[in-house]
Amino acid sequence: MKIEQIYTGCLAQGAYYIESNGEVAIIDPLREVQPYIEKAQEDNAKIKYIFETHFHADFVSGHVTLAKETGAKIIYGPNANTSFEAIIAKDGQEFKLGDITIIALHTPGHTMESTTYLLRDINGKDHAIFSGDTLFLGDVGRPDLAQKAAHLTQEELAETLYDSLRTKIMPLADDVIVYPAHGAGSACGKNMMKETVDTLGNQKKMNYALRSDMTKEEFVKEVTDGLLPPPLYFPLNVKMNKEGYTDIGDVLERGTKPLSPKEFENLANETGAIVLDVRHQNEYVKGHIPRSIFIGIDGGFAPWVGALIADVQQPILLVTPEGRVEETITRLSRVGFDHTLGYLEGGFEAWKASGATYDTITSISASEFKNRMENQELPVFDVRKESEFVAEHIDNAHNSPLDFINDYLADFPENQPFYVHCAGGYRSVIAASIIKSRGIHNLIDVAGGFKDIKEVGIKTTEYVCPSTLK
Repeated sequence: MKIEQIYTGCLAQGAYYIESNGEVAIIDPLREVQPYIEKAQEDNAKIKYIFETHFHADFVSGHVTLAKETGAKIIYGPNANTSFEAIIAKDGQEFKLGDITIIALHTPGHTMESTTYLLRDINGKDHAIFSGDTLFLGDVGRPDLAQKAAHLTQEELAETLYDSLRTKIMPLADDVIVYPAHGAGSACGKNMMKETVDTLGNQKKMNYALRSDMTKEEFVKEVTDGLLPPPLYFPLNVKMNKEGYTDIGDVLERGTKPLSPKEFENLANETGAIVLDVRHQNEYVKGHIPRSIFIGIDGGFAPWVGALIADVQQPILLVTPEGRVEETITRLSRVGFDHTLGYLEGGFEAWKASGATYDTITSISASEFKNRMENQELPVFDVRKESEFVAEHIDNAHNSPLDFINDYLADFPENQPFYVHCAGGYRSVIAASIIKSRGIHNLIDVAGGFKDIKEVGIKTTEYVCPSTLK
């Protein structure tokens, strides 16, 4: 038996490759399926099953394409309803894979079809659970994403999750290994650990949601406390996962079309496409196509695209670093953005060389920012998350979290310069690009963000540990 976790940091997502005696199961695969097919070929094995723990909201799974390419059966848990052929497992149903057995444990609560898959080894011993978004390391899945489909409140879903954990998962032995669908950084939970594998016994000791003396009322309060609104693209990804989607090969073929600066400009005007610039923020600041949006490929790229562009049907034109077009399109497709129309051949330098108009962002160092603050009180907008801001921030700064930046546009001064910063310089340039695309140009970015701001000694509020904030 072989179990391999295939972890994608940008999405904080874990897919799983399980092989036993020439048969393979994939759990929660990503959109691009060729790596799984190649692994099976290397093992001289055949992919037999594709297990889905639930209808994912934060990414588009590769189940439909993988089934088409390999003939493997797609398996969902009870209550799932798909537009494609799938096995809807019964609670407790067993699936043989080589010398091992995988058992569907229906664990509703995150969503009503959520299912944990229990793996029993050749000797019939419980070895591991693949817990999807039911159980994370340090947390559990948020119970507010399935309300519309299930006609339940988030409190009712939380009550259901409490029962699932205590009847299906907590009775298992402490040495059972927990393989979750997500880790720290995912929007599917609140307090996930940075580790991606643990024992159930350790989770029983340290995961607040698995306390043996916890009442249902206490569980509901803790699980639902502090939930931010889910990103707008989440229900669109759920729809694609339920109904199917375009093959990623077709998406890549359309998106990798090279365009001259003139063709690029004409297509943007004809289609209303967003120009998405994925270079490093330092390059974008020095020069970019007017009204383009910056979301750098080397940051938390796909989740920020989903949160800020939101509409997966939105046409997109790309400005990328050299050699990274296909990677960009693939990572967009992971969160359902399939409508890339092409890319600027030769990158921004080709645009500049053509004589076309370009824009810049005024950006200053934290040291220069400190000098300016000593002479006058400046309007400062901190685009970090509310929890980061509350923990520590510049005196008199305003919090305008990037996730909801469009809600704060009216707060920015119209007739004087204002300053924008984040934690390290990535999110502030995303915010600046969006603000400028809305016609507000009197902003100044503080490069290096709060990290550099603290290092140069700018006065901040006293630090409060985020875990103590309730």
